[in-house]
Amino acid sequence: MSDADTQHRAGIAMIVAAAVAWSTAAFFTRLLHFDSWTILFWRGLFGGGAIALFLVASQGRQGARDLVAMPASGWLVAGLSTFGMVTFIPALQLTSASNIAVIIAMQPFAAAAIAWIWLRERARPTTLLASLVALAGVAITVSGAGGVADYRGIGLACLMILAIALMTVVIRRHRDTPMIAAAALSNFLGSAVSIPFGHGIAAVTAADLGVLALFGVCQVGLGLTLFTVGSRHLPSGEASLIATLETPLMPFWVWLAFHEAPSGHALIGGALVIGAVVADITAGMRAQPADQ
Repeated sequence: MSDADTQHRAGIAMIVAAAVAWSTAAFFTRLLHFDSWTILFWRGLFGGGAIALFLVASQGRQGARDLVAMPASGWLVAGLSTFGMVTFIPALQLTSASNIAVIIAMQPFAAAAIAWIWLRERARPTTLLASLVALAGVAITVSGAGGVADYRGIGLACLMILAIALMTVVIRRHRDTPMIAAAALSNFLGSAVSIPFGHGIAAVTAADLGVLALFGVCQVGLGLTLFTVGSRHLPSGEASLIATLETPLMPFWVWLAFHEAPSGHALIGGALVIGAVVADITAGMRAQPADQ
């Protein structure tokens, strides 16, 4: 086996592991019986610390400089990411993990729409078609919502996706943004804005801190680290395709641990959204050689 094949397989393994790590967000949120601000505070503290350690370990002084001398685009990225976090945790507490997973899978299409509006990037016809299919999937999922809490959770998840999609386009517009440093900063900002609102920040036990540390270090820090390192060995389309594993895995862990079964509407809508995402990424990968 050649060195390139070894690196490619290692890249696949790391992206799969990153998707598994990211997919545990709903699982950890269900384990913790605190208000969303308390969870956000401790998760951001541990997650930001883990990312900062990785940044300094991998980039040395340059990584430390990126943390303390963030450009304006980095602050914008961090601010949008923080807004996404602030809406993500309460969304997970208000509605089912399957509903959140379906909304999350819409992110590539939301980013494509914003890029078209802002940067005038023309979307491929396959992306436009996939977006319509994915929107139909989301509509089916939302039609199965069971009450006010469900609708609030879905609404917050939609706000999160808009923030993350806008953040993606900002990164594309400002390609020199130190993304890893901005990710660390966003976690610390999330902790800072939570302080006035968190009712249980000082009431956590040692066992709670252990769970919160795993949430921050594994779901946030390890997920980003594995994706960053693994994506260096794979084409971006392939990395994005593998990362979509997060969507079906998120409700799976919650079902396994808490017996929270997805609704029929979420299963049908999720299948449409996942199918649209996979089809669009696959079409993009096939089109790459022709575009180069």
